[in-house]
Amino acid sequence: MAAPETQSSSSAGKPRVSARIGGISESATLAVDSKAKALKAAGRPVIGFGAGEPDFPTPGPIVQAASAACEDPRNHRYSPASGLPELREAIVTKTARDSNYTIQPNQVLVTNGGKQAVYQAFATLLDRGDEVLLPAPYWTTYPEAVSLAGGVPVVVGTDESTGYLAGIEQLEAARTPRTKVLLFNSPSNPTGAVYPPERIEEIGRWAAEHGIWVITDEIYEHLVYGSARHVSMPAVVPELADTCVVLNGVAKTYAMTGWRVGWMIGPTDVIKAATNLQSHLTSNVANVSQRAALEAVSGPLDAVAEMREAFDRRRRTIVDMLAEIPGVSCPEPHGAFYAYPSVKELLGSEIRGVRPRTSTELAELVLEQAEVAVVPGEAFGTPGYFRMSYALGDEDLAEGVRRMGNLLREAK
Repeated sequence: MAAPETQSSSSAGKPRVSARIGGISESATLAVDSKAKALKAAGRPVIGFGAGEPDFPTPGPIVQAASAACEDPRNHRYSPASGLPELREAIVTKTARDSNYTIQPNQVLVTNGGKQAVYQAFATLLDRGDEVLLPAPYWTTYPEAVSLAGGVPVVVGTDESTGYLAGIEQLEAARTPRTKVLLFNSPSNPTGAVYPPERIEEIGRWAAEHGIWVITDEIYEHLVYGSARHVSMPAVVPELADTCVVLNGVAKTYAMTGWRVGWMIGPTDVIKAATNLQSHLTSNVANVSQRAALEAVSGPLDAVAEMREAFDRRRRTIVDMLAEIPGVSCPEPHGAFYAYPSVKELLGSEIRGVRPRTSTELAELVLEQAEVAVVPGEAFGTPGYFRMSYALGDEDLAEGVRRMGNLLREAK
């Protein structure tokens, strides 16, 4: 018997996957985390710095609220695509409390995690060929979401010399008649950089002056350290509010990465359009997760403060330890839970018979020889760096950096 054909005659010669989807790269951070977990499952003592998620359990009251929600028949049915009305109201209150930014419930769309909010914001605002200014290093999903929505990412490079902060001069140099959106992320993934309030105000006024939309991702708003302070751009530049979309969620603040609840805040016409898209794409976010998010954003921030204290301790540890490794330099991160050291001086050096030429090759060597998983800078638009999440236990963090340092000290 002949083997079954994999294509019908009418589709012979045509790509099996669309160019639009085929051009999307796998999430590098999730890929590194998956590989690290696979090696650990195979018995190797790998320490992973790849995943961007808190290592704490979701606080008890939030879990209890979700458990109670499971028993409530109201949550067994469809709910509004835009989100539970009481959750949208709570997000309004939370936004006023945390950001000093006044909004209305019809300016809120609850999404299936922050990633859906990112994609829907671009899909709602962009027409084919519209350009998006994208400061680098950037989170791996941003350029993929821009391209999938038909836009064109325009990378605006930064480096450790400026603390990974973009300035007006760089943004203005990248602006063209096709520029429609600036993607802004502070505190930043992957660098941990936090823009000072005066720089945020300056960038916001520049965007408003030139009629450029701002999509500002504030998912790490509560994770700032030392004298750093998070401010929301539309709160300090009120004239920008009608051309600004704020993205946020419960994942990082409340250790709820797996619950998949994020949201968009923006002008009512944009939120209505994005809601129409979501009504066809996924409909409502899981009601039990929404009830858990309601408890999170309505409750106190005590558990958040405890997690932030632990992250701050780990932040100082990783920066101090990285500073002791020859050829590695790392600005002090002031937010999120990432360090972003430069390893450019080590590229081309011989380490155990290998001469890695890229940070990807060096990261592979570190994983194989030191059993430490890091994400190379190529994933964030800036080759020559590592992203290292310090959202892992203190002992693992110290041991992991020690192993990596011992290996890198062999460079010659």
